[in-house]
Amino acid sequence: MRKVYNKIESIAGNVITVKADGIKYGELAEVTTSFGTSLADVIRLDGDTVSLQVYSGGRGVSTGDEVRFLGHPMQVSFSDNLMGRIFTGSGAPRDNGPELMENLIEIGGPSVNPAKRIIPRNMIRTGIPMIDVFNSLVESQKLPIFSVSGEPYNELLARIAMQAEVDMIILGGMGLKYDDYLFFKDTLEAGGALSRTTFFVHTAADPIVECLLVPDISLAVAEKFALKGKKVLVLLTDMTNFADAMKEIAITQEQVPSNRGYPGDLYSQLASRYEKAVDFEGAGSITILGVTTMPGDDVTHPVPDNTGYITEGQYYLKNGRIEPFGSLSRLKQQVNGVTREDHRALMDGMIKLYAAYLEAMEKKSMGFRMSDWDTKLLKYGIVFEAEMMDLSVNIPLEGALDKGWEIMSDCFSPEETGLKTDLVKKFWPSK
Repeated sequence: MRKVYNKIESIAGNVITVKADGIKYGELAEVTTSFGTSLADVIRLDGDTVSLQVYSGGRGVSTGDEVRFLGHPMQVSFSDNLMGRIFTGSGAPRDNGPELMENLIEIGGPSVNPAKRIIPRNMIRTGIPMIDVFNSLVESQKLPIFSVSGEPYNELLARIAMQAEVDMIILGGMGLKYDDYLFFKDTLEAGGALSRTTFFVHTAADPIVECLLVPDISLAVAEKFALKGKKVLVLLTDMTNFADAMKEIAITQEQVPSNRGYPGDLYSQLASRYEKAVDFEGAGSITILGVTTMPGDDVTHPVPDNTGYITEGQYYLKNGRIEPFGSLSRLKQQVNGVTREDHRALMDGMIKLYAAYLEAMEKKSMGFRMSDWDTKLLKYGIVFEAEMMDLSVNIPLEGALDKGWEIMSDCFSPEETGLKTDLVKKFWPSK
């Protein structure tokens, strides 16, 4: 039987401190107050001084309330019953469905042993040309979506959730506005994708400690499904809110701040989540896409700056589009050499022509005389942005490649594209 402590030494925000022996970091506890019982977890040990985060917050907690340690870390139920369900950041039902208590698993475990990983080699098709053609998403990849506030990053995640060719989606929301939560819920229901989705959501009105639990609880469930052979895509939004929650807790604990007030272990905390992306030998896989908003469009902000060192490239969302020059999937060459023989050549050729279009646009804006070549580039760029870059475009990979050839044939002669003759002969559209 676990010992009950009924003297709380201090209360600072949602962090309380008690004197206790034999307690482990990350252990779960129950705090019983006059308002009811709330879970808390151990976030700091200093001798016999134990600091805990109270999930429901420190409001209503008094120094005479009871604290009972449970002897295990935070746990979540794992079974096929999770499919189609919506939960809070602490795993409680948010959809008025039954609470699940069977087959409890611990969250926040270590990353997968590298010996159990296999080299990424399979493409995840999304139906979005700027991903499939130009920066292919690879199974077991970890990629952030860098964005500024106001960009449609949640809309992009919802489209990926509905269209990605995977077995299941785990959607983790951190600090979501309630409208954004309802948008995800309604969109996935209307698109028929909720049945293959498990949604862990922390809204801006929920206790901040639950924001810290969302990535761990999402990835713990994803790992179990992957071990059962499922291809799992984990979508996280927004990792900057996760880092801000860490900063708030660190300030409460009076930790020495690092860059811009974030805790000194920010890199390690982010890496421990992103490194859960894996392709298991003989089983399934975990692929992670995490939105990282950049305050002031500042890529040197600590959260995107640290994230860039951990992940395998990034999708850069700007002006409602995935920018071809700011985005990079470092693993795309693992897969785009085996999709179709013209994939790499078309990808390179179209981006070179688009870069030339931007230069022509600059010349036009400065009042220079436009050549016939510049006029062709201007026509090409407008069509390319409308039919390939626009996020509303939904085409399978092969259809997008065919569309690329069609766009180039409408704007240029074959020799002007710089593509190999054998590819031009095989794929150039006949008029």
